[in-house]
Amino acid sequence: MRSATLPGMGTRGKLLIASPQLSDYFHRTVVLVVEHSEEGAMGLVLNRPTESEVVEVVPSLSGMVDRDERVHEGGPVQPDSVIVLGDFKQPDQAGAQLKGTLGLLDPDKPEADMRRARVFAGYAGWGPGQLDMELEAEAWIVEDAAIDDPFAEDDLWRSALARKGGEYALLASMPADPSLN
Repeated sequence: MRSATLPGMGTRGKLLIASPQLSDYFHRTVVLVVEHSEEGAMGLVLNRPTESEVVEVVPSLSGMVDRDERVHEGGPVQPDSVIVLGDFKQPDQAGAQLKGTLGLLDPDKPEADMRRARVFAGYAGWGPGQLDMELEAEAWIVEDAAIDDPFAEDDLWRSALARKGGEYALLASMPADPSLN
């Protein structure tokens, strides 16, 4: 199954939807790419909430999120690092703007005005050319990110595939373990 976007550096601000054959850490994940260059790539797994609430783990950030908001596992790299993804009222306030009003909070400007925010522990990382090879091998399905995707509470893997339509909508209806079908 060929993705509509060719491998390359144009994935920043896009979603990487794990193809059904990925069975490792990234099984059924949806990753928002925050950087993709010749040096490598970085992204945040959007659909992996932890059991820990932001107020317990990073109390200084609790005012930016809903009271019972959970920290999300952004990926296996540097799991002790904290990254805040926000829907900024003024996108130029973001430390790194990703798409539209989505961006990363600049830790030196924590007073930035955001409509909503999500806190991540760790991130997904790829070495030079690694993500390009995975895209070429069709391990990921590339989709444009919607502003609401990082804050979705439903099954983001299924909904992102379904909105792509066609054969992807069929994939979205597959059970997590096809052998149980």
